Amino acid sequence: MLKEFLSLERISNYWRNLDKNIFICFIALFFLGIYFSFSSTSFLAGERLNKDFYFFFSKHLLFAIMAIFLMILISYLELSFFKKLILPLFIFSFFLLLLVPLVGLEVKGAKRWLDFIFFRLQPIEIIKPFFILFTAKIISNYYKKNIYYPYSFSLVILTLIVILLLNQPDIGQSILIITTWVSIIFISGIKIYYLILISIFLILLSMFLLFIFPDKFGYIIQRLKVFYDPSQGDSHGQTVKALEAIKLGGLKGQGMGEGILKESVPEAHTDYIIAVITEEYGSIISSLVIFIFLYISYRIIKKCINSLDNNLKISLCGLSSLLIFQTFIHVGVNTSLLPTTGMTLPFLSYGGSSLIGSAILAGVILNYTKNRFENDK
Repeated sequence: MLKEFLSLERISNYWRNLDKNIFICFIALFFLGIYFSFSSTSFLAGERLNKDFYFFFSKHLLFAIMAIFLMILISYLELSFFKKLILPLFIFSFFLLLLVPLVGLEVKGAKRWLDFIFFRLQPIEIIKPFFILFTAKIISNYYKKNIYYPYSFSLVILTLIVILLLNQPDIGQSILIITTWVSIIFISGIKIYYLILISIFLILLSMFLLFIFPDKFGYIIQRLKVFYDPSQGDSHGQTVKALEAIKLGGLKGQGMGEGILKESVPEAHTDYIIAVITEEYGSIISSLVIFIFLYISYRIIKKCINSLDNNLKISLCGLSSLLIFQTFIHVGVNTSLLPTTGMTLPFLSYGGSSLIGSAILAGVILNYTKNRFENDK
């Protein structure tokens, strides 16, 4: 079985059918993340935590290598076999999310991680791509049989996930997964009045949760106040520092290791990595990074146009939406266009969970965009 799985013929077919443009973009993002990780984490490890300067960089490098291997493995699997794994993997990741309020690790007032001794896992990073695939599967399988079932069932699952996220609390990931789900059902061809009814339901649900759990949502109101009036708190002050760092970077940047944002903002290597990149390497490099994300989405949409498989179309559009929404939420926070959300930048931000989630997303995209679409024409 293993010999057949790793046969030269199968490897040759895999490489021939792979969308090499998207593959190279993902590899480039992973390596850029490794490169920028050293610059953004060395000060934190050496000066603040009194650890070896390579402490965080070594961990990021290890997780990046694991993530690249995971991406290639997922993209290498047969599509029919991988589709059978979607439901069990989604159930498993949802189970991990259920464990967070019970045995999760609390850091700075937020309980979002599971401690596995060797590393901390944030389950939402794993569940996001599988939720998209699960939703696409439901819609494509049942849309013609019963128009109400796929939307209603996926909305119930979404509501459960959002409630668990808000309990952590994690408003940023909640907004991300809601907007991605809305984009999926919009792409699937839902009628506009259904979309309006769903939007009203989500608004009423948010108000209900705000009334039931006022302690959990006080920080959201505070962040909005600080966003409009920075003098009322420190969280927006971090965003102001990030924006100043972007201005200081200019076109060419201050030079590697010369930035000061990572010294003044505690989570610069995760939540403000694009500002760190811009400050040290210039807006030309950060614009190049954003262009890579946009180019990947362009390639995905181009593939979707040529496909007759409705499930693949919805899945790819959902995965592309997730990638772009998360990227621009991160950039929006760094440029003071959005309130602070604690959103990482896929592939580039420090964190094992973020890298694993990015690897799953990239692997599925590579698998779904292989040249089998040419036969659909």
